[in-house]
Amino acid sequence: MGMLSLGGVMALAAGTLCLTSGCSTLGYYAQSVNGHVALLNRARPVSQVLADPATPQTLRERLQLTERLRDYAVSELKLPDNPSYRRFADLQRPAAVWNVVAAPELSLTLKTWCFAVVGCVGYRGYFEPAPAEALAAELRAAGLEVSVNAIPAYSTLGKLPGSYFSDPLLSTFIQMPEGDLARMIFHELAHQVAYAAGDTVFNESFATSVERIGGQRWLDQHGSDQVRSDYERLESRRRTFREMTMKARNDLDAIFRSALSDAEKRAAKAARMAQLRNDYAALKAGPWLGFSGYDGWFARANNASLGVLAAYNQLVPQFERLFEREGGDFGRFYAEVKRLAALPRTERLAALEALQ
Repeated sequence: MGMLSLGGVMALAAGTLCLTSGCSTLGYYAQSVNGHVALLNRARPVSQVLADPATPQTLRERLQLTERLRDYAVSELKLPDNPSYRRFADLQRPAAVWNVVAAPELSLTLKTWCFAVVGCVGYRGYFEPAPAEALAAELRAAGLEVSVNAIPAYSTLGKLPGSYFSDPLLSTFIQMPEGDLARMIFHELAHQVAYAAGDTVFNESFATSVERIGGQRWLDQHGSDQVRSDYERLESRRRTFREMTMKARNDLDAIFRSALSDAEKRAAKAARMAQLRNDYAALKAGPWLGFSGYDGWFARANNASLGVLAAYNQLVPQFERLFEREGGDFGRFYAEVKRLAALPRTERLAALEALQ
């Protein structure tokens, strides 16, 4: 999946006492809070980790890089200056959380769960893989298409006071290539700037626009020739992946919204998914020279995984145009995004779509 991640997972906020029927069990509330607290308890100040003679040199260098990235986020990107990403936690597991997303057989609209603070979101997150897989099995049994995603990072929106509650750097993403590490940090900090409750597409598209703009600026100003070359190679593949999958998503959406019978929709869907996989196979055998980094995604591709991609990319062009309209000034850009976030959802979307 490359850089794709559900950066908007609000594990602690989602674990806040549920106010709607969408949050069904006290057990889910408990695992959210306990999982987040356990993560925080593993975090130490970066300065302390750097001073520890037992810290491996590779980790030491990455943490030093994050300090430069974090300072850059404040001074150049005007992102929040707070204790977030100034501590480090070794989770000793491959992901921070596991997110379950689901969609109907003939729709790309993600199933939502509703929580206090964050509103309704198109995922349900777990700090262990087993309960995520258990929920996935239940949803599949109910006829939904499901994707379980291992997520390297999440944000708590910077709502809680003090360094202890701040979002830490995690072992799950600290060894990312420099460009991707920059994007990850900038993305998560962007969630602290503006957040529209219940509007995953708005929130993730905004954060993705910040990560792309900020990540490219960092590399242009501070990246070595090798780092920039490696990043462009990865980003070129990501662009191709986005174009290919968004085209398939739009084609499927048209099929599902058409007047075809359900049987005809199923046949058209199967043909379009086969085409998507064939296109990937041709790309892999040709321009990508055997690169197999997306094999897992295409093997498991379904309505749920395509629906998630839309959340991260659907409104990014509009946010990028908004940034340009505001003269490339981050302060003005953020002020306008905050204004939009406060609008009713239909007005917010109409304002963004008018940015042509």
